[in-house]
Amino acid sequence: MSNYTFTDISKRYKETSIVQSSAADILLALLDIKENESVLDVGCGTGNLTNRLFNKSRGRIVGIDPSSGMIEESTNSYGKDIQFEVGSAEDISFRNAFDVIFCNSAFQWVHDARKCITNFYSALRATGRVGIQAPGKKEYCPNFIQAVNAIRNHSKLGPVFDNFNNPWLFLDTATEYADLFLDQGFKVPFCEIQSIETFHRPQDVYNIFASGAIAGYLNKAYYDCEIDDEYIDNFQNIVKEEFIKQAKYDGNVRLNFNRMYLIGIKE
Repeated sequence: MSNYTFTDISKRYKETSIVQSSAADILLALLDIKENESVLDVGCGTGNLTNRLFNKSRGRIVGIDPSSGMIEESTNSYGKDIQFEVGSAEDISFRNAFDVIFCNSAFQWVHDARKCITNFYSALRATGRVGIQAPGKKEYCPNFIQAVNAIRNHSKLGPVFDNFNNPWLFLDTATEYADLFLDQGFKVPFCEIQSIETFHRPQDVYNIFASGAIAGYLNKAYYDCEIDDEYIDNFQNIVKEEFIKQAKYDGNVRLNFNRMYLIGIKE
């Protein structure tokens, strides 16, 4: 039977993680990593961004991700130069070890935000900084929400989807995100939610959906009932149809993401 976790999608993640990579450009600019700084990449995925960190700094670079499949892919691609480990933000055991923590498109998956941020604080050296980029607001991507609402309202799929438990942390304001870090001792000089629009063909929008969101929506661990292959296939087909409907006269979908950017400094 089919299932969708990050290990299941790891083989194709590097090619489909388009928006995650582009969003990282802004985060990297905000962090302004120096060439001798050590960096921990939390939620490193297949390691392509960790490799960019390696190319920016001669310091120690470590990538962690809770998905064994992602770590296998990252190790195969970049393991000669970079240390990769299976691990989650809640399990970080490093102490005073890094100048920078880089966390791109991963913070929305944390189960215990306060524990995660406490671990960030402990892992950083004095005056070290953490940079976060994550989908923000409960309506993190109106295009995705609209497509999934078609599932919710479907006569056959809707009753099954009613058993879906949202796995993500989405807060509606920058102040709410900043307060999480302030409460754990960080200074927060920058926190902002930006609305970012890009243009894609419907199939590319689906590929973007399948690079992350699908690991929530079609992961059996997040349902209170069994989901079978028929449900999974119908879910995917309906979402694809919805993205086709969203295309404008030029054939492109205006894909909107609300993205939270935060810089925290250990005091």
